[in-house]
Amino acid sequence: MENKKVRVRFAPSPTGGLHLGGVRTVLFNYLFAKQNNGSFIVRIEDTDQTRFVAGAEQYIFDCLQWCGLIPDESPVNGGPFAPYRQSERKPIYKSYALELIEKGYAYYAFDTPEQLEEKRKTIPNFQYNHQTRKQCINSLSLSPEEVLEKLAANVPYVIRIKMPEHETVTCNDMIRGTVTFDTGLTDDKVLLKADGMPTYHLAVVVDDYLMQISHAFRGEEWLPSAPIHILLWKYLFGLDKMPQWAHLPLILKPDGNGKLSKRDGERLGFPVFAMDWTDPSTGNTTTGFKERGFLPEAFVNMLAMLGWNNGSEQEIFSLTELIENFSIERIHKGGARFDYEKAKWFNHSWLQQLPVQHYADKVKPYFEKAGIHINNDNYLHQVMDLVKERCQLLPDFVTQSSFFFQHPEQIDTAAINGKWNAAKQQFFVELIRNLELATSWDAENLEKDFKEMAAAHQLKPGELMLPFRIMLVGGKFGPHVFDIAAAIGQAATIHRIKHTLQLLS
Repeated sequence: MENKKVRVRFAPSPTGGLHLGGVRTVLFNYLFAKQNNGSFIVRIEDTDQTRFVAGAEQYIFDCLQWCGLIPDESPVNGGPFAPYRQSERKPIYKSYALELIEKGYAYYAFDTPEQLEEKRKTIPNFQYNHQTRKQCINSLSLSPEEVLEKLAANVPYVIRIKMPEHETVTCNDMIRGTVTFDTGLTDDKVLLKADGMPTYHLAVVVDDYLMQISHAFRGEEWLPSAPIHILLWKYLFGLDKMPQWAHLPLILKPDGNGKLSKRDGERLGFPVFAMDWTDPSTGNTTTGFKERGFLPEAFVNMLAMLGWNNGSEQEIFSLTELIENFSIERIHKGGARFDYEKAKWFNHSWLQQLPVQHYADKVKPYFEKAGIHINNDNYLHQVMDLVKERCQLLPDFVTQSSFFFQHPEQIDTAAINGKWNAAKQQFFVELIRNLELATSWDAENLEKDFKEMAAAHQLKPGELMLPFRIMLVGGKFGPHVFDIAAAIGQAATIHRIKHTLQLLS
């Protein structure tokens, strides 16, 4: 296995939004492939046509594009092992299912859905397995002649794996070490459906073999299926051909009690999908991290730290640094709690780390939505630099800086009135005259002149700063007040002081 070229795959079903757990699986696949000069493949597992959702496949690739996790081979990129959609590979699978029947490892099952439903009603906790298969209608309970008759008459059938009654199968998991299973606890899963489509169990094994997958990363929820897949590898291709497996820990609810779901996000007010997903059947949109205002760099960084670290205190990693530092050995066995406040911390950190020019175009739509039209990119960059320390998400730039672009809609005069007096009124009247005569307009000189005037009026600058801020901003927030005045300019500064003085009189 060590000599094989590293080839990993992400194999989603196009059934809806891409959960952050799915993106983390992509990320760990991607990091491992890039670190080992290998290939990252995306294969669409659309064998269950009843669950297929229009637009879901394109959505998956849009999410990966946003995250910067671009596959080397996929239905979009193509590649030497095409096609990369299982529905387009349908003719491949039946021969393998028939091979299993010939070897005695699988069998035809002719039971109708209605007959199986009746069994579930009459047999408590019914499972189609070594205990019940002889009571069902299949090639193990029928005579060879009866089986041939049914096949000749085109009676619908599925092909099921014949799970051994009590056999121990093991695999070496890259995260969990040796994992052991009793085959008697697993039912006879369907491998080929009546419509000729394979189930996940058969398709994943056949495709991993044909696409020469060397390592398979998937969520720990797939562990119960492992004995089926191990046996299929053994029966069809030999265990020496099986990829090395790594079952990734779950992403848990914030309280640590169970797997994080879309419903948890809706209940607690945070996204769980990478990007907005609109369900075509209901028209309902589920908010994604992208639209909530996360940078892809922060989203990917945050996902990497859910269940992994490099053994140091470092938490901020670029994608390049993640590729350099990633190791399977450092993935935790236990589930990782999702913490939305921590996710926002990552985003805040990346907003500080990156030059604002890198993400200014992502901020502009939020200003447009608020009715603020940006005509000067240099001015936007200057403003963003002033307020970015106060921003966690991209929409925060609008709430933290709208007053740089337009007169504040509301002035919090109540915050001024309590300590307002004639001396302060006179100070600001005179300040207007001084500002009208100012020949230079920069924060340093504005602050120097302001403090000299305060001293001349025998007033403390600190008592005047808050009213000045509220006049310019509308409330008790924003960056350094003289930076604000310098940025909005002479005319706007004077106009806002005059406007507030009228409100106070």
